[in-house]
Amino acid sequence: MSETAEKNLNDKLSTLGFSNTNIIKNIPREELIQKSVDQNLAVLNDLGALCVDTGEFTGRSPKDKFTVKDALTENAVDWNAINQPFSPEDFANLQAKVVAHLDAQEEIYIREVAACADATYKLNVCVVTETPWASLFADNMFIRPTEAELENFNPDWTILCAPSFRANPEVDKTRQHNFTIVNFTTRTVLIGGSSYTGEIKKGIFGVLNFELPHLKNVLSMHCSANIGNNGDTALFFGLSGTGKTTLSADPNRKLIGDDEHGWSDNGVFNFEGGCYAKCVDLTEEKEPDIYRAIKPGAILENVRFFEGTNKVDFENITVTENTRVSYPLYHINNIAVPSVGPTPKNIFFLSYDAFGVLPPISKLTEEQAMYLFISGYTSKVAGTEAGIKEPQTTFSACFGAAFLPLHPTKYAEMLGKKLKESGANVWLVNTGMTGGVYGVGSRMSLKYTRKIIAEALNGHLQNAEFETLPIFNLNIPKAVNEVPSEILNPRNAWEDKVAYDAKAIELANKFNENFKKYESQASAEILAAAPKA
Repeated sequence: MSETAEKNLNDKLSTLGFSNTNIIKNIPREELIQKSVDQNLAVLNDLGALCVDTGEFTGRSPKDKFTVKDALTENAVDWNAINQPFSPEDFANLQAKVVAHLDAQEEIYIREVAACADATYKLNVCVVTETPWASLFADNMFIRPTEAELENFNPDWTILCAPSFRANPEVDKTRQHNFTIVNFTTRTVLIGGSSYTGEIKKGIFGVLNFELPHLKNVLSMHCSANIGNNGDTALFFGLSGTGKTTLSADPNRKLIGDDEHGWSDNGVFNFEGGCYAKCVDLTEEKEPDIYRAIKPGAILENVRFFEGTNKVDFENITVTENTRVSYPLYHINNIAVPSVGPTPKNIFFLSYDAFGVLPPISKLTEEQAMYLFISGYTSKVAGTEAGIKEPQTTFSACFGAAFLPLHPTKYAEMLGKKLKESGANVWLVNTGMTGGVYGVGSRMSLKYTRKIIAEALNGHLQNAEFETLPIFNLNIPKAVNEVPSEILNPRNAWEDKVAYDAKAIELANKFNENFKKYESQASAEILAAAPKA
């Protein structure tokens, strides 16, 4: 580390209140792995990946996420049950306690990383963690600066992660002992009481969801992205568990990123430098790229081994269904370098429909795209949040309401403008149930979903013969190569057609009820795209 970088870091730590701790900075990844094993915080599996348990929390805790309300955020943030206000004074007091807690540790670990693959929007992040494996996670998930970049590294944001610190709710003004709090003015994220590393990753995603659209006119998106050999970019929107990571890992296309992106006038760019994939029921046959990325440097969370071995049993959900693997992008061979692409040609909205009502694919009009983007229909998948045990129908604006500091219409308006400018095709894809509701029907075949998306990407569906699905008025293809025609129209996949009609009306009513809160800010064209129950 150069004198400049050393001074920048020391000034930052001094400002935060650090003084005594043995700080371990940017040590080689191999040393972080070894320290994790030596401290009995992790074990290695048969493929050399680090296996850790995250303890009490095996998913995010959105009810314990707060944003500091001050002059910068008061009139910009959409204050609600997701964006809960926290006072600057309470933040300062809690930060002092977290710093004192970290300062009292025998060792803490600092990782200097970055977000945003487009240099125009790059954000330097200093991640301070209590455990070596959390520092490795930061190195996996964010963009790793070059040696030259580290020479003059100056952090824009700081994350303080102290999982063994427990807040006192009555004194510290948190809901319970764990918390994630973002301060946009001091550009600091506090994480305490939880070892679930997804809080680190999503903390910066929330930061970018505020700063890029609000300050730099860039659309931030909860989506994966890949690019074909012809330079055509595709986006995959969807909540955790709907297939963003799986469907963007295509052997015939280069991966740009699996979860978080920006769309600027220059095109699409990845926020991250790694992937955080669900690995329940993972097999090499179903998801070869993800499976083969599990090697030294990868981190497996909350998995269990086959008895008497260190081979992971990916079907074992004893701890949680939200078993995860974190790995750097370079663990996948077929990636775009750098992680950028031109303006998208195809956009897919992925919905896990637990009702079994929606078709496996439908082509959307611009108005339908806006309506469905604002609606963000899916079903929360078991394990991605604390307390979720089975799929639950939900509407998450822009397919990521939990991470949006601004009002959803801000993002929707930006998307609508970009659709007009780009002429991109927008498709709705159901990765959930077919032939019946959850517990009766079956999960949509990944094989068929992949084929359907491939046909959309190669242009074969552009001139297909379509029919209209009543109530939702969706345009669905009558035939897709190598896909059974009876599943394309979801009503045909149900044995009891009357039951399907009733369930379709029920879901349509849920859409309409949910959209009432956006009606006053939606155009007549968007409102006309609502389902007709």
